[in-house]
Amino acid sequence: MNGKDVLIRVVGRMGRITMNRPEVLNALTHDMVLRITAALIQWRDDPTVRSVMIDAASERAFCAGGDIAALYDAGRCGDFEAGRAFWRDEYRLNALIAAYPKPFTAITDGLVMGGGVGVSAHGRRRIVTERTLLATPECSIGLIPDVGATYLLARAPGHCGEYIGLTGVGLAAADCIYAGFADLHVAADMLGEFKVALMSGDAESAGRLVSAPKEPSTLAERQGQIDRAFSGASVVEIDDALAGMDGDWAHAAAAKLRHGAPLSLEATLGAIRAARSDESLPRALFAEYRFVARAMEEGEFLEGVRAAVIDKDRSPKWRYPELGDVPPDLLARMRGPAPGEDQLNFGGEA
Repeated sequence: MNGKDVLIRVVGRMGRITMNRPEVLNALTHDMVLRITAALIQWRDDPTVRSVMIDAASERAFCAGGDIAALYDAGRCGDFEAGRAFWRDEYRLNALIAAYPKPFTAITDGLVMGGGVGVSAHGRRRIVTERTLLATPECSIGLIPDVGATYLLARAPGHCGEYIGLTGVGLAAADCIYAGFADLHVAADMLGEFKVALMSGDAESAGRLVSAPKEPSTLAERQGQIDRAFSGASVVEIDDALAGMDGDWAHAAAAKLRHGAPLSLEATLGAIRAARSDESLPRALFAEYRFVARAMEEGEFLEGVRAAVIDKDRSPKWRYPELGDVPPDLLARMRGPAPGEDQLNFGGEA
């Protein structure tokens, strides 16, 4: 079950998973997804394993997302099924974590993006530190916040979900807790002791190591402004609202929003709003899959990854570069039945 990219073992009565690709910020590969899924299914049915913990062998990053460079290479060769297979298995893992019957603790120290959100934020107990920086920047690479992120964003206070999802803004510890991506804060220099307490089953000692973040939530402080700007019925309305507001925050939010692919922005706004009226994580994952399954072939994903990761020029040439330019029929198609969706199931089995 083990491999060098992810360390999987049982310590005492706890199953422990450690992301171990620090040289690439623990980017999540398809093989890692399958190994983690297999371990969770085995431990779920093993009475000697009482709980699970996932962490990373690096303080720089818990997991900076899926291995999009590998997906880009496959897509450039016309292999769109490789991405679809990865996303199907990844989403099944996300649903498995959310429904896991045993305590599942995620220690998200460092950078957390994309796939890293999916293997942590659906857990029962989510720990952050002062080094945590969580973001959902998928619009900037031609995707939408996925791995169930639209479900989580829809449940953030007010219109914080739209703000976080459309701009990709980074969230520090207090913001993660405020927005519902985390539960507790533990100081980074206490993490070792905290993990030992968890692995030994000493909940009382672990609880004593929990502390309040030193910095307050900027989301909470900006809630009024966020709601005024991001309650608009369309991305164009939101952009117009930001343009009409004074101050550095509004200008920075507008710049971040406009860096995203308009196709992704429109789809993200719709997905968050749809998830807000639906209590089902599996249905949110299903809707996300419909978009990402076409993102290589018909969307902006390949150009987004080229600009961000391959050439690193940070200047994507979107096919539909202006807000309001996205053809309604394309947006509708990206939300419609997708190749491979019949293979999705969220019953907890791989």
